[in-house]
Amino acid sequence: MAPDPNSSSTGPREEASLKVPSKDPKKKDEKKDEDLSDEDLALKQQLELYVERVQDSDPGLQKMALESMRFLMEHSGNHLSQGKKESWINFITEIGTIMEQPKRGPNSFLERLPCEERRQEILDGCSFVSLLDNLGQEIRTATSSMTSVPKPLKFLRPHYGTLKSFYETMGDSDLKKYLADILSVLALTMSAEGELESLKYRLLGSEGDIGSWGHEYVRNLAGEISQEFAKRQSEEAPIDDLMELVQQIVAFHMKHNAEPESVDLLMEVEDLDLLVEHVDKTNHKRTCLYLTSSARYLPGPDDVLVLDIAYVIYLKFEEFPNALQIALFLDNMQYVKQIFTSCDDLLQKKQFCYILARHGVAFELDDEMVVDNDEREALQDIINNIKLNEGFLTLARDIEVMEPKSPEDIYKAHLLDGRASAGTSVDSARQNLAATFVNALVNAGFGQDKLMTVVSDASSGGTAGNWLFKNKEHGKTSATASLGMILLWDVDSGLAQLDKFLHSNDNHIIAGALLGVGIVNCGIKNDCDPALALLADYIGKEDSSVRIGAILGLGIAYAGCQNDQIRRKLTPILGDAKAPLDVVAFTAIALGFVYVGSCNEEIAQAIIFALMDRSESELGEPLTRLLPLGLGLLYLGKQENVDATAEVSKTFHEKIRKYCDMTLLSCAYAGTGNVLKVQHLLGQCAQHLEKGETHQGPAVLGIAMVAMAEELGLEMAIRSLEHLLQYGEQNIRRAVPLALGLLCISNPKVNVMDTLSRLSHDTDTEVAMVLNTGGILQAAVISLGLIGAGTNNARIAGMLRNLSSYYYKEASLLFCVRIAQGLVHLGKGLLTLAPYHSDRFLLSPSALAGIVTLLHACLDMKAIILGKYHYLLYVLVLAMQPRMLMTVDENLKPLSIPVRVGQAVDVVGQAGRPKTITGFQTHSTPVLLAAGDRAELATEKYIPVSPILEGFVILKENPDYQEDN
Repeated sequence: MAPDPNSSSTGPREEASLKVPSKDPKKKDEKKDEDLSDEDLALKQQLELYVERVQDSDPGLQKMALESMRFLMEHSGNHLSQGKKESWINFITEIGTIMEQPKRGPNSFLERLPCEERRQEILDGCSFVSLLDNLGQEIRTATSSMTSVPKPLKFLRPHYGTLKSFYETMGDSDLKKYLADILSVLALTMSAEGELESLKYRLLGSEGDIGSWGHEYVRNLAGEISQEFAKRQSEEAPIDDLMELVQQIVAFHMKHNAEPESVDLLMEVEDLDLLVEHVDKTNHKRTCLYLTSSARYLPGPDDVLVLDIAYVIYLKFEEFPNALQIALFLDNMQYVKQIFTSCDDLLQKKQFCYILARHGVAFELDDEMVVDNDEREALQDIINNIKLNEGFLTLARDIEVMEPKSPEDIYKAHLLDGRASAGTSVDSARQNLAATFVNALVNAGFGQDKLMTVVSDASSGGTAGNWLFKNKEHGKTSATASLGMILLWDVDSGLAQLDKFLHSNDNHIIAGALLGVGIVNCGIKNDCDPALALLADYIGKEDSSVRIGAILGLGIAYAGCQNDQIRRKLTPILGDAKAPLDVVAFTAIALGFVYVGSCNEEIAQAIIFALMDRSESELGEPLTRLLPLGLGLLYLGKQENVDATAEVSKTFHEKIRKYCDMTLLSCAYAGTGNVLKVQHLLGQCAQHLEKGETHQGPAVLGIAMVAMAEELGLEMAIRSLEHLLQYGEQNIRRAVPLALGLLCISNPKVNVMDTLSRLSHDTDTEVAMVLNTGGILQAAVISLGLIGAGTNNARIAGMLRNLSSYYYKEASLLFCVRIAQGLVHLGKGLLTLAPYHSDRFLLSPSALAGIVTLLHACLDMKAIILGKYHYLLYVLVLAMQPRMLMTVDENLKPLSIPVRVGQAVDVVGQAGRPKTITGFQTHSTPVLLAAGDRAELATEKYIPVSPILEGFVILKENPDYQEDN
């Protein structure tokens, strides 16, 4: 045979690789033994001897071998002093030497023990380990680590099969149970995958202390229990023996700072109620933190069950503010009532009211919750947000930003070249309208500005009037309503200043005043119901702009209140065949705001009938799409409660059917983080459809609405949206910037900022407008404003300045740039649009409703925001909140104390008391909190009533505090 041409190069290597396995295995084992230290070699030989003696017919010898083996295994990982180590090695060696001597009769093993006392102890059935109690007390309490496989387990590996075989031949006895215990531990590293032998032998063994074998053994056992439980459940076999083990494991974990492992095991065996028995004052906070964090990743109804258990634990330890947050997350008003009745501390009740006010929930206190009438009125005032404006202005004065700003202060045109200044003359009415919005957004809540509220002499007729008439027709509506935004939350002053416009001859001005009344009352509840009293009379007027002003005003003023009077007044409009489409659309939105997340069937039915009554031509109108949105807001965050309505929506005309379906789905699962729904929505976006299909826009927004629940889902959604930008159709790409804006609202992430900046530029804007890609540019610009809302972010402000110069000839794009500039400087940087609060745990439904409504309107910018319905921008007022920490004393007066403000750190599952913030700076309250910031007190003089330092926090004096001399 011809020689292999490659043999010269590969031959020696192959030969070398074959030499090792060709060696005698015994020699290989000898070489291994040579590598061991004397101590390890002695241990190995001892263990081999014990394995041999375990199979002896002498029970005494068997017992001694088993207990010696057990002792070595239990304490293999412990760190001993040299003296102790030598003592017990000598002792074990002594026993081993006796074992090696030949036998001379049935009790010969006992006769060979070194002294009479030891012989007697073995005969009396005492444990060998008890002989070592004095010597091994420190051994047992020493810390054990399992960074590698313990040596006894390693050396016993070859004998595992032998011990198993011998176990099967043994008769029932205590020794057999003893051997089962040892086999259970050996199975930790030696059993085949899926055999669950560690659990099998544990159940067959003695019922000793499960923790004596160490954490790793208990962890492994917990994993096998969950597999066995699932198997028995499917076979409907009894599980009592497993549950006894679960009890022991949970007790062990809870004592050893392993609360997450207890929770995981109890979730697997579907018995979380057991947790309540085992929590104590030292571990209940860590346990509940893990429960609430894991709830976001669980499917329903498991997530609600987990939160219920956390609620019960918080109540058990009287952690009422934490319990209240869970009650609000579950939207369970019975729980809220229970917390008020269970708590006797008036200060804590005041703090509950601040939390309820921030969440924007309508809640009436009764005499059962607060007995004293005066106290109840004071608490109800806090829930009604009566003092919000006062607190906001205190913050503004402290930060020294009370000086009103003009739109020019925001545009900073002097920083640009000559082109930008020329842009002001283009379409001046449009630019005046933009200035109106910028002025309203920047001075929101401050009560003064340089366009609408400046006091001037009577002869000139007032500046407000002058500015009003620089706007045309529907522009006057937004200009008048801007006064409501400037006087936000200041009901008395706001109504007084708006009243004069209600007597105007111009319907657009009246409409704006009505909308302004609603904006002033946003989030503020009043026993007199001034908004309802003023606006109700205008709902039935002939002029549609006046009707819309009154209807939208009511929706904004009473968002989340579920006010029956408003339902009775507005529902008939939906069924009115003569009502114009825009009036019907805004009625649906207003009812969606007022009854957000209520699942109100009567309103849902009225909107469904309104949609069915629309003609085919009307269904093609952009405003018609607000009807499905109004319907979706009724089910905001209510998950499967939407199913019946979603089935009905399948009977709609094909023009609106899919749009309605996507809107309902995205609203119902908003803020849930449901991965399956995100996949479904992505599937809808993957389809390449004919032109004219509009349902993919809400599907893209839906991805952001569902995934915004937690950070991990949020990051994944951003990546998915970037893929859609690359491969999606035009109508999908138009919605992507808006979805990014929602995911990072008031939280300017650099990667999202860069993406939006890239999308906001187009080399040929005229071509873009013809090809209808202008919608992407406009959406990207508005989204830049949304992600920077209220942050004063210098980078975004610079980008927008450059864009204003870039698009100075494009009136509509310049308008969008101006709106974005106003948003970035929202409330001079003191306000936020983020719908999440309380350490990003709670989602305010009315805030999300306002944001989502604007985003749906932006899906067709040209027809709505850039058309005559630009005042829909004011729905953002529902999400506006001061981003502050205001500390108050027991009398609710502002109290300035030092606090540390830094980046929040996730401490879920960490033992002990880890630091919750990093990179902090110390400031005096009131302070501003950016997205992802957390605050903690920098003094021990006061104790906060609320565990989360956000918004208004009541402090009480620490009785144990002593001043340092």
